Amino acid sequence: MAVGQPIVGAAPTEIAQQVNLPWSKAVEISINSVRIRFGRSLITASGIILAIAFLMSIWTTNALIAELKAANDPAINLQLQRKGIDVDADSEAAAQERSKNTWLVVLSLLVCLVGITNAMLMSVTERFREIGTMKCLGALDSFIIKLFLLESAFQGSAGTIIGVVVGFLLTLIINLVGYGMVIFTHLPGLELLKNALLAVAVGSFLSLFGGILPAYKAAKMEPVDAMRLEV
Repeated sequence: MAVGQPIVGAAPTEIAQQVNLPWSKAVEISINSVRIRFGRSLITASGIILAIAFLMSIWTTNALIAELKAANDPAINLQLQRKGIDVDADSEAAAQERSKNTWLVVLSLLVCLVGITNAMLMSVTERFREIGTMKCLGALDSFIIKLFLLESAFQGSAGTIIGVVVGFLLTLIINLVGYGMVIFTHLPGLELLKNALLAVAVGSFLSLFGGILPAYKAAKMEPVDAMRLEV
């Protein structure tokens, strides 16, 4: 038989198929990854905590001040004026203060987003061999993306919840020292709850958005190149 001639009746060579693992396995691997790299996860979460705490602090302060102004109590208005707060919400000074707070919040959230993306990119770099091994074993690109998005979401959710609590408590204490027990009399509970839920939504969105680029980079990595790298 000539060399290179195909064997008649021979079974065709099977092509290995990629493995589509369930969400439960992706969640398990992501949780283990966060636990193993707890130090780096803590650093990532701390950036989210600071940004969300600052956001919650601004919103809580604004809600408390607005409620104190709405009380229209001469004694409270005098306290507000002593602290340099204009009791007239439509004044130019009040508008400038709102604009300044908005820019500070936006900048803090941008810094938070960059920090999340950078931390997740470093995580991808550290896990070249792990990613290459999973892809050689047949893991789908979508599964790799799931892993990193879940990992980012876990860190973001924990950091966001802690940030909301820290921001609210610190602001409440500061205003309690500044205005006294009158704060509890004019506590805008519904507004604060809405702010807390919105802050959780913002933090969760930033965490997922910040993890998209690293997850895509990990998924598009060539397994042979990843296994060949010395890390």
